[in-house]
Amino acid sequence: MKRFVCTSSCALSVCAVLAGCSKAQPPATNNPQAAVSVETVAVVSKKLDAPVSLPAQLLPYETVDVYPKVTGFIDSIKVDRGSRVKKGDLLVRLTAPELVAQRSQAESALRAAESQLASAQAKLVADQGTYLHLASAAKTPGVVAENDLLVANQMAVADKGAVAAAESNANAARDALRSVTQMESYLTIEAPFNGVVTTRNLHPGALVGPASGTGGAVPIVQIVDTDRLRLVVPVPEAQIGTMKEGQGVSFTVAAYPGQAFHAPIARISHDVDVNTRTMPVELDVHNQDGRLSPGSFANVTWPVQRAYPTLFVPTTAVTNDQQHSFVIRVRNRNAEWVTVQTGQAVNTDVEVFGGLQAGDQVVRTASDSIRNGQEVSTKAAKQ
Repeated sequence: MKRFVCTSSCALSVCAVLAGCSKAQPPATNNPQAAVSVETVAVVSKKLDAPVSLPAQLLPYETVDVYPKVTGFIDSIKVDRGSRVKKGDLLVRLTAPELVAQRSQAESALRAAESQLASAQAKLVADQGTYLHLASAAKTPGVVAENDLLVANQMAVADKGAVAAAESNANAARDALRSVTQMESYLTIEAPFNGVVTTRNLHPGALVGPASGTGGAVPIVQIVDTDRLRLVVPVPEAQIGTMKEGQGVSFTVAAYPGQAFHAPIARISHDVDVNTRTMPVELDVHNQDGRLSPGSFANVTWPVQRAYPTLFVPTTAVTNDQQHSFVIRVRNRNAEWVTVQTGQAVNTDVEVFGGLQAGDQVVRTASDSIRNGQEVSTKAAKQ
C-alpha cells in the first residue's frame, strides 16, 4: 500500500484553504429608502369670494359722426373741437341754390294742380245743376227728351272722375313741395344729443353730400356724450361667476392714481367671444364733472364669487410631472399622488378640483421627487 506524505509546502496550502473557508460572508441586507420629512397642511373648504384685476376701456355712451343729408356747400360751422353742445343746437349751415329752384317749381306745380282742381269742381257743380234741372223737368211728360237727361247724367259722372283726378294731382304736388321743404330743412344740422365735439374735419366752402355722394366719406364733425360713459370689461369665461346687473364694481384710471371710482354692472352680453374666450360686460359710469375721458384704459377690481364651497390648498402644494397636475396627500405615513385641476387663485391659495376632501393632509411644498407610495414623516406647517 502506498502512503502519501504531506510536505511542508502542502501543509501550508491546506491550512490556508481551511482558514479561508472558515471566514463568514456578510449577510444580504434590505436597505429601504429613508422616510422623507415633510410639512403638511389641511385641505380647506370655503366659498370663493375674491377680487381680480381686469383691464377695461372707457367708451362714450353715445357717439355720432355728423354727415350731411343733402349735397351743398358749407356756409358756416358754429362749433369746433372741444365745443360743448346741447340737443338742438345749430352745428352747421349749408347752402344749395338748386333747392331754391326746386321749391319754386314745386310751388308752381301745386298752384297749377289746385287751379285744375277748382275748374273741375266748378264744372261738376254746373253739370250736376243741369242734370237736376232736367230731371225735375222730365217729370212732366214730353218736356225733356230721355236722351238729354242721360247725357246730362253722364256729364256729371265724368266730372266727378275729373275732380278725383285733379285732387290726386294736387295731393302729389303738395307732397312734392313738402319733400323740397324737408330737403331745405336738412341745410341746417343740429346736435342730436348733449355732448362734446371731439373732431372737426371740414370748413366753410367745402362741398359735402350724403355718404354715397361727393364728400360723404368724411364726417363734418363728431360728437360724443361724455356725461355718461360705458366701461367695457372683457371678462374671462372662468371668472364670470355669479355676476348680476346692479352689482357695484370699482376701477382706477392712470389719470388719477390711487383714486378709485365706482359703477354698477349695467349690461351683460351673455355671449362668450370664441376668439378671446371673454364675455363683454358694460358698466354705467356717470361723468357729469367730466373728469373721465372716453378712450381711457382702466383697471377693474372684478369680484369673482361662487355660490357653493370649493376646496383650497396653498399654491405650493400643487406640482406637475409634465403629464398632469397633482397634490401629494399623506395617508398612513405614505405619500399619495392625487390628480387635480386648479381654479381661481386667492392670495397664496388656489382652488383644486379632484379626489380630495376637506381636512385631507397634503404636503405643503410638493415635488415630484417625493414618489407615490414613499414613506414620509410629517409635521404640521405653521398656518
